[in-house]
Amino acid sequence: MGRVALVTGGTRGIGAAISRALKKAGYNVAANYGGNDEAAQAFKKDTKIPVFKWDVGDYVACEQGIVSVENELGPVEVLVNNAGISRDAMLQKMSHEQWEQVIRTNLDSLFNMTRPVINGMRERNFGRVVNIASINGQKGQLGLVNYCSAKSGVIGFTRALALESARKGITVNAIAPGYVATELLTGVSEEVMKSIVGQIPVGRLGEADEVARCVTFLAADDAGWITGSTLTINGGQFMD
Repeated sequence: MGRVALVTGGTRGIGAAISRALKKAGYNVAANYGGNDEAAQAFKKDTKIPVFKWDVGDYVACEQGIVSVENELGPVEVLVNNAGISRDAMLQKMSHEQWEQVIRTNLDSLFNMTRPVINGMRERNFGRVVNIASINGQKGQLGLVNYCSAKSGVIGFTRALALESARKGITVNAIAPGYVATELLTGVSEEVMKSIVGQIPVGRLGEADEVARCVTFLAADDAGWITGSTLTINGGQFMD
């Protein structure tokens, strides 16, 4: 029986690729999602991965959702905090709601999801937490103060929890993807897309499966000496 892996935002985009890759690697995967029932059910039918709906920005909902996952599959041993949204605007035009929505989903969710599983990981002396950050949390980006703040926070969360958890067999790492070909880029104009790709030394967008392979690597039992790291995967666009 494979280890149980829970992926937030796990039915679409990068999250769906992560869920599929972990299942292929032998994990018992649970995919969380927040709102798109049609996409989630299509994903479930296609992959046979069970899906669970709750808002990762709501702590009580996360507690209850994790109980549901563990009742069905067993204790969560691998947690992938992938769920994220964007509400782009220059700060002088950004509403408090746009700020709050992004911080709640992209950063508060890490506490909401990790707090309910960390004690079990510590008791079992094993755990893998992989947090999806972003190139924009490393270098900043115009019109993304909320998003960049949250994703920078993801990296800080990762480093601190890695220190707290290392002696309990728990690794905590972040992955910072660059621009990946997902539906988040659907509304980007051709001109802007050319500008984005022009800044990437390898000359193309990333693929969700490329990010998923990084998650599978960090989640593995034999990745136990890698913790507190941020793995950048951006085609050379930003090097740190």
